[in-house]
Amino acid sequence: MTTSRSSLTSAYLLLVLTTLFWSGNFVLARATHASIPPLTLSFARWAIALLILLPFGLKPAWQQRALWLPHWRRLLALGVFGIAGFNSLVYLGVQETTATNAVLMNSFIPILIVLLGALFFGMKAGSLQLLAILLSFCGVLAIIAQGEPERLLRLDINHGDVVVFAAMLAWALYTLWLRGLPAGLNRLGLLTVLVVIGLACITPFFLLEYASGQRAPLNATTLITFAYVGTLPSVAAYYFYNLGVARVGPAKAGSFIHLMPMFGALLSVLFLGEAFHLYHAAGIALILSGVWLAARANR
Repeated sequence: MTTSRSSLTSAYLLLVLTTLFWSGNFVLARATHASIPPLTLSFARWAIALLILLPFGLKPAWQQRALWLPHWRRLLALGVFGIAGFNSLVYLGVQETTATNAVLMNSFIPILIVLLGALFFGMKAGSLQLLAILLSFCGVLAIIAQGEPERLLRLDINHGDVVVFAAMLAWALYTLWLRGLPAGLNRLGLLTVLVVIGLACITPFFLLEYASGQRAPLNATTLITFAYVGTLPSVAAYYFYNLGVARVGPAKAGSFIHLMPMFGALLSVLFLGEAFHLYHAAGIALILSGVWLAARANR
């Protein structure tokens, strides 16, 4: 019994660290948006992550090639949307919006999964789930409109918020496509394959950005930023999340993503001096109400 409790406690701690590392990724991207171009940051993140993953993931990926090669189209989509698309869009979005807005909208992902799953993946959505979608979407609109509904009518919307919302769509699709992969795939091997695909997708855009003259200065801040995004939110967080899912199950592990608004807002206020407004609180309350309703509907 003691070992079981210890295992659960360590799993919960790892999941808390996962959301903290992911929140830090949003905040650091916003903090360095003026000095580090977004695609440079995305390229550096996954290049460093790949160097770390190769010694551990290359062998199982090669040994299990007969398992994943038949699913190459799905893996291509996962790498493009989940590795290249999601992260690059987040980094592009926080060029123009706050880290607080970006991390709060992250809580809309579970609702997007329900909506897209019902529309395109044959998943059933009942009346409670539809109400959950409506509530959460109102929460996202409250954040995007900054508490002023007339901004939506004038289409006076922050472009960065729209880009971050596109990133949320990419992650929801990534999550849904993951469901069709063989259960026996080694997770480190799978992540290595996906990072290779994602990095190949990011590289030409990074080179275009570099050729246009958008370059990061080679200083301590840049190196620390690259070291952080390439290790903690990439390799460590993904690995911790996989361990957490194995120990407590996907439902409980997935619920930890809702710690991100708290961590993100706190880090943004502490390190970026961003203000936490009433419309932020209203937006997250509506989003989490929708998530709670969706959870009840699933049960």
